[in-house]
Amino acid sequence: MGFSAADAVIPACAVIGIAFAAWQWFLVAKVKVSAYASTGNGGHGRPVFRQEDEEDEDNRIGGESDEEEDGGDGPAAVARCAEIQNAISVGANSFLFTQYKYLAAFTVIFAVVIFLFLGSVHRFSMASQPCQYTKGKMCKPALANAAFTTAAFLLGAVTSVVSGYLGMRIATFANARTTLEARRGIGAAFATAFRSGAVMGFLLSSLGLLVLYIAIKIFGLYYSDDWEGLYESITGYGLGGSSMALFGRVGGGIYTKAADVGADLVGKVERNIPEDDPRNPAVIADNVGDNVGDIAGMGSDLFGSYAESTCAALFVASISSFGADHDFAAVCYPLLISSAGLVVCLATTLFATDFFKVKTVDAVAPALKLQLLISTVLMTVAALVVTFAALPARFTMFDFGEEKQVRNWHLFLCVAIGLWAGLAIGFTTEYFTSNAYSPVRDVADSCRTGAATNVIFGLALGYKSVIVPVLAIAVSIYVSFTLASIYGIAIAALGMLSTVATGLAIDAYGPISDNAGGIAEMAGMSRRIRQRTDALDAAGNTTAAIGKGFAIGSAALVSLALFGAFVSRAGVTVINVLSPKVFAGMLVGGMLPYWFSAMTMKSVGSAALKMVEEVRRQFSTIPGLMEGRATPDYASCVRISTDASLREMMPPGALVLLAPLVTGTFFGVHTLAGLLAGALVSGVQVAISASNSGGAWDNAKKYIEAGASEHAKSLGPKGSEAHKAAVIGDTIGDPLKDTSGPSLNILIKLMAVESLVFAPFFAAHGGLIFN
Repeated sequence: MGFSAADAVIPACAVIGIAFAAWQWFLVAKVKVSAYASTGNGGHGRPVFRQEDEEDEDNRIGGESDEEEDGGDGPAAVARCAEIQNAISVGANSFLFTQYKYLAAFTVIFAVVIFLFLGSVHRFSMASQPCQYTKGKMCKPALANAAFTTAAFLLGAVTSVVSGYLGMRIATFANARTTLEARRGIGAAFATAFRSGAVMGFLLSSLGLLVLYIAIKIFGLYYSDDWEGLYESITGYGLGGSSMALFGRVGGGIYTKAADVGADLVGKVERNIPEDDPRNPAVIADNVGDNVGDIAGMGSDLFGSYAESTCAALFVASISSFGADHDFAAVCYPLLISSAGLVVCLATTLFATDFFKVKTVDAVAPALKLQLLISTVLMTVAALVVTFAALPARFTMFDFGEEKQVRNWHLFLCVAIGLWAGLAIGFTTEYFTSNAYSPVRDVADSCRTGAATNVIFGLALGYKSVIVPVLAIAVSIYVSFTLASIYGIAIAALGMLSTVATGLAIDAYGPISDNAGGIAEMAGMSRRIRQRTDALDAAGNTTAAIGKGFAIGSAALVSLALFGAFVSRAGVTVINVLSPKVFAGMLVGGMLPYWFSAMTMKSVGSAALKMVEEVRRQFSTIPGLMEGRATPDYASCVRISTDASLREMMPPGALVLLAPLVTGTFFGVHTLAGLLAGALVSGVQVAISASNSGGAWDNAKKYIEAGASEHAKSLGPKGSEAHKAAVIGDTIGDPLKDTSGPSLNILIKLMAVESLVFAPFFAAHGGLIFN
């Protein structure tokens, strides 16, 4: 594949992805919420509240009469859906714009820090410097690298923010539409939710690819044949993406879990009212949180993973033989893999929405699992084609100061092992978090004896669930490093993320379905509609856990690839774990995920405490609220979540960003290398166990609530002692699976990419104490 062919393929695939996202958006937009809202009484009807006995709860699982459905889903309830959707959208918009004001100030300050640190490497000299890897050649001045790295950081930050915001807009656009399509049947509701997720998946992955490609071409106008400096400066793109993702994940996670915990403890445990009941003052804040945490935060997170893995692969490729030979197609092999992934994911999406349409409740979960399998198989074939078209038969990689001969089929194997390791992680996560399998059912059964045994079983499940993912990651690392050194690990990470469009679609589907169920409950729609949205949500809980598993697994590979690139750029040839400098760094690095988790968990607890007090106050002081005759003050709960998340997201973010800077500046590159290794090993274990324990507790609760089997019915119904114990477990698991766990994968990636970006400074001036 020549220069012109690669230049045509990469932007063309990105544009195709954006066009496909637009088409899916058009199909979702055909469901007219405004038209529904304008019928009947103009949207002024209120949902009907009534007490439900145990027989009613059982009927929720079974069928209902047509009369009941028609009575519950008339124009007033449908108009109410539009009102609720608007309230959720306004709340999410308000929070994100406020958050982005804080992040704008941080971005400007950190951009200045990047420029000053990198510019000072050669005392802000504009003189050309000898290239580090291409001997006898002069490269661009360090001041220019500082300026372009700063520009790449700003570009990555903006792209990450746009990605998160677009994801939120898509989700709030689709939630009520999914609810309304549930009137037609489970298939129509599933198609709407999944197409909405696909809009986000293709838009974000295509946008990330296109912006990175354009940045490379624009930067190349200055760097010309200095590809070493060009791709070193491009690493700032990954740093910008992950910096925003960290605050998005932490801030959004604190927001959503503060509201969720407050709503559950008072509403479900103390007042024994359904989840998402409109009488609960925290219910709007809870639904807003799903969008700003699980959608906006998750979108920024996976964009950051993609940007970092691509930047790491590009940097290592630039110091290989095809970098020295200026073989653009070979150097941009990571971008070509991502381009092929977009086409593969496009075809895969059609299997769920057009070729094999979902028609029954039981077909929802298999349809989502089939997406993972089909995309992995097709991408394996696509990777084979791209590898032999783009890469020379043999080339040389820089391997810690030594030259390593690599064949093109070696890189195909690296992509393939990353792909299939991701699938193994996904299916293992499903086994441990889906209530279709014994681990979650054992957790549910433990609720018979109270919350304590539920917590014990859930923790044990989380610890056990770490085994297979870590083994899969370890095998991937060993094989890919053996075949192509650090570049092989970067390519394996990219292979795991090559189907990110499908992964994002499946992941976004979950919160959209969750919101759809909440809107159905708040609008007072019939129990048959709520049964359909609950079925979508139950499958979405598992897919969300699978998405977190993918994110954590890819983060481990990405972090290790960035670690290798940092070691190379810092000029470190040997890292001796017996060295006190390195070992001390490893101990501190292993501690950081626990410190970070403690900060985020306590933040959720503090915010939830205020939320619980506010919800209790409203139930106690607003006459007629419990009976449904009064409207709760939703705005006060939204304000509590907003204030808490914006205030509490700063300390964890500062910990992650300052740790590499302080360590590298004062203790040197060897101690920093130990810090990164310790954080990687510790962070992966804690993140997987936290995410899976939380997911298992959530689905154990839903297993009891659904009562779909004799075993589940024996534990229920809602309000039983076993159900209350399950709610407590779910409440404990919420901040684990939606705040601390997902944020940890950003911690290990962000520390690594930050170390790579600042590596020239650390190598030149680091180690003020351990010099």
